[in-house]
Amino acid sequence: MKVKTISFFLFIVFGCAAIPGGPAAGEVRNRIVAIVNDDLATLYELNAQIRMMTRKEPDEMRRQNEEEFMKVRRRVLDLLIEEKLTKQKVEELGISVDSKDVDAAIERIKQNNSLTQDDLEAALEKDGMTYKEYRKNLRGQIERMELINAEVQSKIIIRDEVIRAYYEAHKDDFVVNAEVHLASIFIVGPVEIPGQKRALRTRAAAIVERLKTGEDFAQLAREYSKGPGAGEGGDLGVFKTSQLNETLRETLKGMSAGDISEPISLPTGYQIVKVIDKKEGRTRSADEVRDTIFEILYKKEVEKRYIAWMKELREKSYIKIIF
Repeated sequence: MKVKTISFFLFIVFGCAAIPGGPAAGEVRNRIVAIVNDDLATLYELNAQIRMMTRKEPDEMRRQNEEEFMKVRRRVLDLLIEEKLTKQKVEELGISVDSKDVDAAIERIKQNNSLTQDDLEAALEKDGMTYKEYRKNLRGQIERMELINAEVQSKIIIRDEVIRAYYEAHKDDFVVNAEVHLASIFIVGPVEIPGQKRALRTRAAAIVERLKTGEDFAQLAREYSKGPGAGEGGDLGVFKTSQLNETLRETLKGMSAGDISEPISLPTGYQIVKVIDKKEGRTRSADEVRDTIFEILYKKEVEKRYIAWMKELREKSYIKIIF
């Protein structure tokens, strides 16, 4: 059994994974759009959330497509109500976050977005928010994450037998495709000329013999190859075996790393292949993918329980929407 601690997915739940935006300057229209217990949600707050989540002006969105705008508006209002409910619950339980936690969260956000402190403050200014306001908002988000951890996440247990059952049902998701790293020498020419294809075959066979005596493949590729990768010593890169044509797949079946093929016939001449590295396809074991499966199952369980918890919280609260 394994219990998971706090997850940063809640930045997404509350629409604050990236740098939040603020309301546009000059916004003066305001009224109540919802009552949430003893708190009020205003049109000003709602429009600010819409701007933050869509990066669009609400009035412009409404002019472009009113039906779609109303769907977005209702969804954002639901999130605003949930935010107020969780804030009330945070206050009820006496959850608080100190400045060090806020500092650490800001450093993570800066690192994840490749921002300096100046970059962050410039982005906030562009969105109409001061750094002080940003810290206050972020503190509230962390407090709500602590709440969700206490009310939802800390109660989740993913059992080993559930992980094993998921693995057995989804083995195809954990297949590692066979891969091969190839180098080639292409001996090509005007094969429409009588006898030219035979001459190309003779030249390719002679190069294979030189390779068998220990001459350097890369050097001979640079000297004789007239195809892809010649300038890189014939190196073609890594391929999934399934990407190769049937003739090449058949040729490679009996080859190991370091082996060199006999000349392979092409419409324009011949190809000599060297296997630089080869990895056989396989299905990763249950132990190898245990953590991956845990994360998949844990995330699903968090989302399911959060929805159920929020539904119960809403049912116990007085909420009136005023559109």
